[in-house]
Amino acid sequence: MAINPADFDYISKIVREQCAIVLEKGKEYLVESRVMPLVHQEKLESIETLVRKIKSDPRGSLKDAVIEAMTTNETSFFRDIHPFETLKKVIIPELLEKRKLKKELNIWCGASSSGQEPYTLVMLLKNEFPQLNTWKLNFSASDISNQMLNRCKSGIYSQLEINRGLPAPLMVKYFERIGTEWQVKEELRKMIQFRIINLSERWPMMPQLDLVMMRNVLIYFDVEMKKDILGRIRKLLRPDGYLFLGAAETTLNLDENFERMPFKQSGCYRLKQG
Repeated sequence: MAINPADFDYISKIVREQCAIVLEKGKEYLVESRVMPLVHQEKLESIETLVRKIKSDPRGSLKDAVIEAMTTNETSFFRDIHPFETLKKVIIPELLEKRKLKKELNIWCGASSSGQEPYTLVMLLKNEFPQLNTWKLNFSASDISNQMLNRCKSGIYSQLEINRGLPAPLMVKYFERIGTEWQVKEELRKMIQFRIINLSERWPMMPQLDLVMMRNVLIYFDVEMKKDILGRIRKLLRPDGYLFLGAAETTLNLDENFERMPFKQSGCYRLKQG
């Protein structure tokens, strides 16, 4: 059953109020696909019934469940591949050279979803740069969804999720079979600190960052929130650090302090020099 305009407007309103995500007209299909499983789970008749129940108890858990459903994003291992090739061949070697005296690297994945991106990056670091074993690696990954963060911490993925982008040699090396599923080995899970961060609210204290992965999340915000997030990243990023955005994202007309790096389809930016 298609969502009616009033219920779409209501869900759009609570999502925007809670996490600044903008659901414009034309996104009705997205709301339907994300919310209908919750309707079935709660044994309700329709999205209209769900909205009516939320309105009768606006501080109840059902409202939070809708927010969780609407902030769960699509992801996969080595998504879009080019950014990770750029990291492997250019960015990480450069950062290792620049930080070789201090031997410390600070990384933040700001929209970790179900964890494939941070685990992809930590596999890349572990597999390609063994010298990091003697370094201090501060690797933080965050998301707004408790449900997603719990998935990240468990590091458990279905065969279908494993098949989406994960090279077989890395699966063999860094995963263990758990029944019909696969779990990231504990040594990798321990390398990442997963935490809840709502990008539209106050961020916790973080060290100066060498690398920020903020891929495929700015597209959900309005222009002012995008500017706010980029401004805060700018203050956290070291002068010679790097920011990675998604393929459909840019700092153009949002923050003039960033410049795009000439790496093929990488979405790589740094602060303007000088």
